Amino acid sequence: MSMFENLKLSDTTSREIDWEMTPHLAFVSFVSKGLHKESCNTGNRICYFFIDNWGEKPKLCLMERGLKYAKVLAEIKAPLEMLQACVKHQGGTSRSRENYAIDPFIKEWLLANVVDSEDSPYLVPVIEEQKQEDMGETLPLLGEAGFSGGKIVLPTEQSAFTDDQIASVIHEWNFFDAELNREGKFDNALVNTGDGLTIIDERSGLMWQRAGLDIASTRSMKQNIEQLNKEGFAGHHDWRMPSLEEAMSLMETSPNAKGVYLNPCFSKEQPFIFVVARRKPTGYWFVDYKQGRAYWSSGTVPGGFCKLCRRID
Repeated sequence: MSMFENLKLSDTTSREIDWEMTPHLAFVSFVSKGLHKESCNTGNRICYFFIDNWGEKPKLCLMERGLKYAKVLAEIKAPLEMLQACVKHQGGTSRSRENYAIDPFIKEWLLANVVDSEDSPYLVPVIEEQKQEDMGETLPLLGEAGFSGGKIVLPTEQSAFTDDQIASVIHEWNFFDAELNREGKFDNALVNTGDGLTIIDERSGLMWQRAGLDIASTRSMKQNIEQLNKEGFAGHHDWRMPSLEEAMSLMETSPNAKGVYLNPCFSKEQPFIFVVARRKPTGYWFVDYKQGRAYWSSGTVPGGFCKLCRRID
């Protein structure tokens, strides 16, 4: 039996493994530098292997990837020592919450035990249940909350921070960060606008998207925001990418039932988002609601999701 026969693949997915694909290239989208030209501007999907190092132990996974689509098809029960060695050779540790490319040793093992095997015992399909996301409809409606606390204006401008400066910013505003400030807690005053699309924080004076924009490169994301404003999302034309401080103000002190450090009123489908902050000396800052922290990523064309905001006062 072919490896793909017992996996649910899209009709546009190639039945071959793309051995040149890496998590970094997939992270930015198919139109990034270095990808196969025939994949650009099409609905085609490809498959590749990578190491998921976000849990207690690294896992070897098979990913099905498209321009705006990503799904883990299967976990491969490879020898743990081989995965740990691969992570170590790339500068990672057991605490490095990253995805890693496979090395030639893992590729050789996969060819012998999974890809060229008629019915591999190492390949375990991932079965996902299709559930409608619970958006936690428990917030008071706008005008019914009676917020009387002190309002606060968070910085909005483009910034450049060193690692030390990020730590200072997080402590200054008392934001929760799973690595830098576990005792932090920024108190919001969230209310439901009733349109199903937006949430308002009456303390910060910000309106937020409940969901957000899909993964894209920085350049494509800016174009997507321009288009959204042209169309007037939720009746407004001044949506923008948040500052790091604004995005961190939504961070909850523990993950919700959907596994993200956000109020349940927000979607889980944008686990890490762009902010208007560069890293000094190089890189881009992101806010990661999956891991509950701010982090940076290097690369010439980083990619991410986005959750837009706008001021209401």
